[in-house]
Amino acid sequence: MDLQDKSIVITGATGFLGGHLQDILRERGISFTALGSQDYDLTVQTQVEDLFKDHKPQVLFHFAGYSGGIKTNKERPAEFYQRNILMNSLTLDAAYRHGVEKMVCLMGGCSYPSTAPSPIPETEMWNGYPQFESAPYSTAKKMLLVASEAYRRQYGFNSIVMIPGNVYGPYDNFNLNDSHVIPALVRKIYEATRDNQPSLTMWGSGKPLRDFIYARDAVEGVVRATEIYDSSEPINISSGQPVTIRELVETTVELTGFSGDVIWDTEKPDGQMLKGFDVTRMHELLNYSAQTSLRDGLKLTIDWLREHYDTTARL
Repeated sequence: MDLQDKSIVITGATGFLGGHLQDILRERGISFTALGSQDYDLTVQTQVEDLFKDHKPQVLFHFAGYSGGIKTNKERPAEFYQRNILMNSLTLDAAYRHGVEKMVCLMGGCSYPSTAPSPIPETEMWNGYPQFESAPYSTAKKMLLVASEAYRRQYGFNSIVMIPGNVYGPYDNFNLNDSHVIPALVRKIYEATRDNQPSLTMWGSGKPLRDFIYARDAVEGVVRATEIYDSSEPINISSGQPVTIRELVETTVELTGFSGDVIWDTEKPDGQMLKGFDVTRMHELLNYSAQTSLRDGLKLTIDWLREHYDTTARL
């Protein structure tokens, strides 16, 4: 599919990955309409209908979602389930009825079973229950796979579902109470460097392996899929190159210039020792690989945080 002359709408355009998608399309000279929750409430059917009547998209990047950290998932599980199941069901159904040529959906790796082996292949999706604390959210997102296949089988509607791995980079959420590993770590070390703290304490041994992908690379993979992939079978979008938490910390320390001591509190738990994503489908079906090294991606993330620290609404 050539995106150049299509009417393109992005939901969730003001979010983390939506910002990167806007950058990519803009750089390619591709026109689009960027929408956020301030424009339409996708949990309300009449507003979903208005979106499609107002903008008549041919290609819909559905990046919208109601998300948060483990703390908020524990506190408001019903909200996370209800809002996401409504948002996805109403939007996909309306996309089909309003003649959208292709809908591109995102879900998270948290939808995989908590017991899935690593690196996790897409075939593991239905082999168990997700992590309990975030299951209402992740199970609601998982229904995108069911909806995509059902609407393709009954109506021939073309929607695809991509599964980005552990994504990080500019525009991320750096709130220490509600962020993922890299943004929390980058902010913590950046502040320690700025404040000349004598030491930093990290939990565990630093030995666990995690698979991270720079946000720009993840979204480039999604755009690639939009152009050439037409199936409801999901595809993991990740680097496929696990790194240790210790390497992640040491690289961030070096890039921020932190000169204090790093103390590893081995009395604290390490958690799962290996969690990565199998990217065989990505390589074979999309002929795509992430290009940004962890070091380069961290530097870009640190530079962005340094520039936006005082103004970003996500701090």
